[in-house]
Amino acid sequence: MYAVFEVGGRQYHATEGDKLQVERLPQAVGDKVEFDRVMLISDGEALSIGQPTLAGARVVAEVVEQGKGDKIIVFDYRPGGKRHRVKNGHRQDYTWLKVEKIIAG
Repeated sequence: MYAVFEVGGRQYHATEGDKLQVERLPQAVGDKVEFDRVMLISDGEALSIGQPTLAGARVVAEVVEQGKGDKIIVFDYRPGGKRHRVKNGHRQDYTWLKVEKIIAG
């Protein structure tokens, strides 16, 4: 069984037991989280597609870890000798979830 659901404006494909990296959530490590914006559920034989979401369907997950992603470098300059050079780094905050249950409505 797998589901497609939305977290933080992005859609994720998951089965039970999967570990997902999503945008930072305010919950603490060990907390349970339920997502009700489920777009699609498949059990191997039947496929249920929402318009846009399925009523009563939920994905239950546990927060496994909070952390930061890899550092990316952002470099800005203006060509032509304008003496404008700015180098910045950025590390995005993430939450790792473990999908425990997919509940069809």
